[in-house]
Amino acid sequence: MLATSGRGADARFSEIVSGSLGHYKWTGEVALSVAAKPENWSARKQEMADLSLVCAASLPLTLLAAYALQPLADARRRLPPGPRPLPLLGNLLDIGEHPHRSFASLADIHGPLMFVRLGTVPAVVATSPEAAREVLQKKNASLAARRGLDAWRVMDHDANSMVALPPRGKWRAFRQHSRAALLGPRPLDEHRAVREEEARELVRRLSAAGGAPVDVAREAFVAMVNVLCRGMFSEKLDPAVVSELTDVAEEAAELSGLPNVSDFFPALAALDLQGIRRKAGKVLAWLYTLIDEQIERRKLSRADGDARRNDLLDVLLDMDGDVQDEDGWVMNQESIRGLLMELLLGATSVPTTIEWAMSELLQNPPAIHKLQAELRNVLGTRPCAWMEESDTGSLPYLQAVVKETLRLHPPVPFATGLAEEAVEIEGYNVPKGTTALVNIWGICRNAKVWDEPNRFLPERFLHREIEFFGADFELIAFSAGKRICPGLQLSSKMVPLILGSMLYHFDWTLPGEEDAAPVDMTEQFGLVLSMAVPLRVVPKKIL
Repeated sequence: MLATSGRGADARFSEIVSGSLGHYKWTGEVALSVAAKPENWSARKQEMADLSLVCAASLPLTLLAAYALQPLADARRRLPPGPRPLPLLGNLLDIGEHPHRSFASLADIHGPLMFVRLGTVPAVVATSPEAAREVLQKKNASLAARRGLDAWRVMDHDANSMVALPPRGKWRAFRQHSRAALLGPRPLDEHRAVREEEARELVRRLSAAGGAPVDVAREAFVAMVNVLCRGMFSEKLDPAVVSELTDVAEEAAELSGLPNVSDFFPALAALDLQGIRRKAGKVLAWLYTLIDEQIERRKLSRADGDARRNDLLDVLLDMDGDVQDEDGWVMNQESIRGLLMELLLGATSVPTTIEWAMSELLQNPPAIHKLQAELRNVLGTRPCAWMEESDTGSLPYLQAVVKETLRLHPPVPFATGLAEEAVEIEGYNVPKGTTALVNIWGICRNAKVWDEPNRFLPERFLHREIEFFGADFELIAFSAGKRICPGLQLSSKMVPLILGSMLYHFDWTLPGEEDAAPVDMTEQFGLVLSMAVPLRVVPKKIL
C-alpha cells in the first residue's frame, strides 16, 4: 500500500520524483519546498497565533483611543454637540426605559439640538420649538423619509405602511385617499352625526355599568373604533371582535416601544435576536385577517350588484389592480389592507388622551369642578341632554383642558425623520443617513418654553392663542409639516366630544373612594405614550 503520512510518505514521494526525472525537468528548489513544508507551516501557524494575541491585546487600546478622539472627530465634522458615545454601543446606556425623558435630560446638558449614536445608528435630537421647526418644516424636504422599525418589516408590511413609506407616490396616494373619503373636511362633516351617536352610545354603556369601575381607555377605544369602521366599512365590528382588537392594539403598541437590537444594529437585523419581529408577525396576521374579511365581503357584495356605499373601502377597491402615478406601483389587496389596518390602529391616540385627561382631572378637583360647571352651564338648559360637536366652541375651559392634556401627554412622544441627503440645521452638519428625532414630549415640558411645565394648569391656555394643528411648534402634539398626523382633525373633534360627554353626564371617583390609592401616572413607552396602569374609575350618573 501507498504510505499516507510521516517519513514513509516522504520516502515514497522521493521515489516517485526520482522515477519521473526522465520525463520532466525537476528543480532542487521544488524538492526543497516540499521537504520544508511541515516546518514552514508550523512557523506560519505560530506567527498567526502571535498576531491574534497582539490584536486581542491592542483592541482595548484601540477602543479607548476611538473613545478619546471621538469628540475631536465630531467637532471637525461640525456635528451638533452631544454625550460622548461608547465604542460599539454609542449612547445606548444614556437612554432609559423612557427615551423621551432621557433625551430631555440630556438636552438640558448638551443643548436643544444633539447628536447621539444609538448603537451604530447616528441620530440628531431636537428639543426646542426652533430646532423642531428646522427639522419638520424648513428642512423637511430632506428629512421627511423614515427609518422604519424592524418589527414592522415582517410580511413586507413596511412596503404598504403610511408610517414607514418614503414621502413619494404611494405615500401621497394613501394620504390623499384617506383624506378624501375619511379624514378630510368633507367626510368629517358628513360623519358628524356618526361621531355624536357613538358618544351617546358610550354614555349608555357607562350608565349600564351600574356603579362598577370601568376602564376609561377601553371604553373610549370602542367608541373610536366604531367611528372609524363606520367610515371605512359603513358598519361596526362585532363587539367581541372589538374587544379582541383592543388587546391586539395594546400588544402592537407595546412591541413598538421595546428596545430592539435590530433597530440599533441593523447588520444584525436578519437574526431577530429578541424575537420581536416574530411576535409582530403574529399581531399583523390577526389584523390582516380582520381586514381581509372585510375586503372579501365587499368584493362579493359588489359582484352581486349591491349598491355602492361610497366609503373608504369602496374608493380603494375602485382602484384595485390599477397602476398608480409615475412610480408604477399597483393598488392591490396588500396595499388596501396595509392602509386600512394602520388607520384602525390609529384609533389608540384618542382613548389615550382621554385617559390622561381624566387622570389629571381626578388629581385636580378644582379643575374638574370648573369644567363640569362650564358644561352644565352651557348644556344644562337645553331640552336635549346630549352634547354636540358644535358645543365645543362655547366651552373654552374644555378646550383648555384638552390642550393642557396634549401638552403634558402627547400621544406620540417623538416625530421622526431620516436624512436622505446631508443637510445643515442651526449651523451644524447632519450627515446623510442620520435619523432625526423631534422630542415632542421634551418641547412640551421645556421650562424655557412653558412656566411650571410639569404642572397641570389648563388656565394657561385661556388667554394664550396657541393650537396643536402644526403651526405653533411649542405644542406639536400631532407632529407638523409633511408628516403631520393624518387623523389630527378627527382626533380634535373626538377628544372634546367624548371627554365632555363623560363629565357632563357623570361624576367620577376612584374605586374605594377614601381608601383609594392615588392615580398611578407611570408612563408606558410604545406606539403611543399610554398609562402603564390602566385608569379604572367609577361613574356616578347625574344627567
